[in-house]
Amino acid sequence: MNNESLAASLFQQLQQGQGLQQVSQQLGIDPNQASGAIGAALPLLMGAMGRNAQQPQGAEALLGALQRDHAGGGGGGFDLGGLLGSVLGGGGGGSATDGAGILGHVFGGNSDRAAQGLSQATGLDSSKTSQLLAILAPIVMSYLAQRFANGGNPAQLSQALGQEAQAASSGGLLTSVLDQDGDGQLGIGDLLKLGGGLLGGKR
Repeated sequence: MNNESLAASLFQQLQQGQGLQQVSQQLGIDPNQASGAIGAALPLLMGAMGRNAQQPQGAEALLGALQRDHAGGGGGGFDLGGLLGSVLGGGGGGSATDGAGILGHVFGGNSDRAAQGLSQATGLDSSKTSQLLAILAPIVMSYLAQRFANGGNPAQLSQALGQEAQAASSGGLLTSVLDQDGDGQLGIGDLLKLGGGLLGGKR
């Protein structure tokens, strides 16, 4: 088993092939900006899922959703290209590609706050970071389904995502997004270092 984080592993897959190009075109930003934003958004998304999965019923509900909506057909692997096509094309993937719906579950009522925090961390307009999170949410769910839906159990999912939550919380942004009484103090420098760690990716 390698100890690379789930967010870093998925980030590398998005860097390969056309994924990064497609996302940057959809958002109307250059690939470098898109890369930096994705590097910050993935830990935020997975970290928030990790917070939710710390309660046993949260992990069970998440695993159930992965198995029900995101496991795809047969024993096929993670089809990033096909999934991106469905998400960006607004294809009829139902709840599997409903980014806004997934974000509602992940962040509760804090989806806007997540987009604003990511906006401050990346310098992108919050409408673009909101769009980015909605693009990435179904991809993260499908990726997790590929890793855990077949033969995984809630405890494994909770543990793996708990590590993501810990890493993302140390970046500051996750804590501020999920902190209900938020004092508005975003650890932007820390988050960018976190994104930089992903971007610099230790081999």
